[in-house]
Amino acid sequence: MATPETLAAQSNDGSFKELWDELKWRGLVAITTDEDELRKALNETQVTYYIGFDPTAPSLHLGNLVQLLIMRRLQLAGHKPLALIGGSTGLVGDPRPTAERTLNTKETVADWVERLGAQASRFLSFEGAAAAELVNNLDWTAPLSAIDFLRDIGKYFRVGTMLSKDAVSARLNSEHGISYTEFSYQILQGYDFLELFRRYNCTMQMGGSDQWGNLTSGTDLIRKAEGKSVHALATPLITNSDGKKFGKSEGNAVWLDSELTSPYAFYQFWLNVEDADVIDRLKVFTFLTRAEIEELAQQTADAPYLRAAQKRLALEVTSLVHSRSAAEAAIAASAALFGQGELADLDSATLIAALRELPNATAPLGTAITQLLVDTGLVDSISAGRRAIKEGGIYLNNQKIEDESAEWHDLLHDSCAVLRRGKKTLAGLFKA
Repeated sequence: MATPETLAAQSNDGSFKELWDELKWRGLVAITTDEDELRKALNETQVTYYIGFDPTAPSLHLGNLVQLLIMRRLQLAGHKPLALIGGSTGLVGDPRPTAERTLNTKETVADWVERLGAQASRFLSFEGAAAAELVNNLDWTAPLSAIDFLRDIGKYFRVGTMLSKDAVSARLNSEHGISYTEFSYQILQGYDFLELFRRYNCTMQMGGSDQWGNLTSGTDLIRKAEGKSVHALATPLITNSDGKKFGKSEGNAVWLDSELTSPYAFYQFWLNVEDADVIDRLKVFTFLTRAEIEELAQQTADAPYLRAAQKRLALEVTSLVHSRSAAEAAIAASAALFGQGELADLDSATLIAALRELPNATAPLGTAITQLLVDTGLVDSISAGRRAIKEGGIYLNNQKIEDESAEWHDLLHDSCAVLRRGKKTLAGLFKA
């Protein structure tokens, strides 16, 4: 969890003449409504801006972290953030590229609103002249009748324009089509911007580039309803060098909640970033300076096998999202699992989380080591297990197994053990 000390240590890079130059260098600008005017506003005035997070899951994920960190960078430059948790839009859901979303119950969404609000709050400061505020769009949509919504807001939207939005047109051309519920989402998001403009003088909305159609719904609505020009800024969608969407690990989102993605798994995710991607990740997800990142880029070019950039990236982002101590525990666990530290010194939660990430098996004490090697997939057969032991390559809790008939009795934290073949092939054991 980010602490006041963590926030106090953060700063933008003073080597850039303007905030906008740093945002561009970090690759955080995909498209804006008017770049010159927005740049001028960020240089000359305090801009109140917002990003919306819909509670469609019990936790934020890495895509949301991109937005949280750009919010923080603008706040450090003196601008005022509004973190909007979509208590109403979360009940509807923005259109996905293919099928209709499953609608969650009001009780579930309300619970997720609380969770996401608490998560988002950890990345912003709620003190000082640029103090952040947490807002919920249910506050202004709940009292609004359907007739008032259609008369006062719906009249500004043209169906032709709404149909041309990428998210809508993709669904119209799919076999699933699109419901009126999801079709109306862009009106709700546009109305959010209008209400924040009226209530807080909010003049900029940010989001991912896949949300551009929804972002401009708000700027268009404010122009029509209030006769004012406001800004939208979209960040690029983060992809890997192979073109795949970033933030997926074996088909699952990487969550910011430690109960859904453990700090150990989170650390390992960053540690495994490819050389081709690691410098871009450092720019987006850390507060390291340009000089520090360029030095790490040089180290990666000169000695990629040392993985200096990945190690620094994993340390920085895990510390930011969880804590420095959680990052250090993940580092200690990695070392101990591979025989370079004391397994017994690891706390139970970190060790168990690490073992859950490995191939693992549950078995009673007294099970033959050869059987456990087969159960965890470290060998293909009992006879192969015997050969591996005979060759001196099997370790239980970092102790070499020398007896081919050995059984499992050695526990860590009275619940688990680490089985290793050679230097790098690991598995977890859990007591039945």
